[in-house]
Amino acid sequence: MVEEVDKVLAQSEVSLIIENYDEIFSSFDPRPYSHRALSVDFLDEARRATREVEPEKFELRLLLPAAKRNLEKEATIKKRLHEHFRKHADRLIGEDKIKKRRGIFLAIIGFLMMMLATYILHAEKKGLGFDILYIVFEPAGWFTVWTGLDLIFSFAKEKNHDLEFYKKMTKAEVSFSHY
Repeated sequence: MVEEVDKVLAQSEVSLIIENYDEIFSSFDPRPYSHRALSVDFLDEARRATREVEPEKFELRLLLPAAKRNLEKEATIKKRLHEHFRKHADRLIGEDKIKKRRGIFLAIIGFLMMMLATYILHAEKKGLGFDILYIVFEPAGWFTVWTGLDLIFSFAKEKNHDLEFYKKMTKAEVSFSHY
């Protein structure tokens, strides 16, 4: 029973050691912490550290030397981290919706093209014009349907990991401590 509690506590807390607050942010961005871009290295390390963490709320603890701690900066950084994670999660959710709508639209258009090709194939009056339309609409319909379905399902594969990470991080409780 104690081992299970320890396991849950270990999974609900992720600790990262930093030497100073600047390690969280991009060294190329001179803006103040409230608007500064996050470091790709920091995000990659957070992604690796939280890979095994369940998506429920957990604590992201940033450890730095006691002498370098500043409570005002920490409050600003916490706010900035939450803004960043929320912004990126919302953006990826929006992209997902747009791609799925576009994919559904293309699949429906392709299906209608195939229906038109079937109608042309079985029309009583045939001629060169109808044959050309059939030759154009049948492969175009199939192509459009599969392109639409690819948009729907490939986006999920591409962006699912990023979306999962950012959703997880929006639920994280960010705290600072010293080592």
